[in-house]
Amino acid sequence: MVEREKDIYQQFRQLMDEVHKVIVGNDDVIQQIVIAVFTGNHVLLESVPGMGKTALANSIASAMDMDFKRVQCTPDLTATDLMGRVTYNAEKKEQVLEKGVVFTNLLLVDEINRAQPKTQSALLEAMAEKSVTLGGVTYPLPQPFTVIATQNPVERDGTFPLPEAQSDRFMFKSVLKYLPMEDEMLILKSKLAKEKISKVFNPPEILIIKEEIKNSVSISDSLLEYILKIVDGTRKRREVQTGGSTRASISLMESSKAKAFFEGRDYVTVKDIKELTFPVLRHRIILNPDSRDFGVTTDDIISKVLEHVEAPVE
Repeated sequence: MVEREKDIYQQFRQLMDEVHKVIVGNDDVIQQIVIAVFTGNHVLLESVPGMGKTALANSIASAMDMDFKRVQCTPDLTATDLMGRVTYNAEKKEQVLEKGVVFTNLLLVDEINRAQPKTQSALLEAMAEKSVTLGGVTYPLPQPFTVIATQNPVERDGTFPLPEAQSDRFMFKSVLKYLPMEDEMLILKSKLAKEKISKVFNPPEILIIKEEIKNSVSISDSLLEYILKIVDGTRKRREVQTGGSTRASISLMESSKAKAFFEGRDYVTVKDIKELTFPVLRHRIILNPDSRDFGVTTDDIISKVLEHVEAPVE
């Protein structure tokens, strides 16, 4: 077992500090990506161009000593480009695996909605199975394995939106927002010089901590019921066509346990759940056409549900 010199809260704060050598602000998004890594899940990241998505993903990978790859999605990107292929080496008289970009720890899939549906499906299957089958042979992906898939909320031409069932594979839909003016001023003044990022975690330790989160953080029955009521509440709103899935409830539970763990606690609180409800649910709610026409958003629905579902007394 890997021994840690510092407690987990100190390590998590150190991780945030290392990422902030490159990235200004957006602490909530950084935390959500880290939680996804430590729970073996994936993130759908929404932002306009020029917000530093690649730098964000690369800096997190560096601080966690993970292999990092990036792929730009286009309509001509194929499943083979992502997964790889098996070829026959006549000289050695054997089949040889040519690995695709999914054979990594942290994969940034830029503008996933520009890839053809068949390519999207192949990627999402690899995300779910943590393996790739080529030439009748199943090859496990490196562990940990997390996908950060980005979407541009503005451009729609030439895109293939993810179907609901595929969006549901992502633990979070995180939103990179414009920075306050004072934070942008820091970027303009410093241009965030390429400081060397120190390694805080490594892949073997990530896998150990993943099990610790699962086994050492408790969540009361009243909080589990609170999660179920929140998710069920999204299904009963008249503005909603389809509400949160069972996977949404599981994601909210798992992510809340991870958040508690990184804050140095072995128990989940109402605050943990509330803070993660938006990124867990916003991509899993489908509004009816009338609601969309009136400008209702999924975040609006989540806010209303949280107002109406009574939180347990802790």
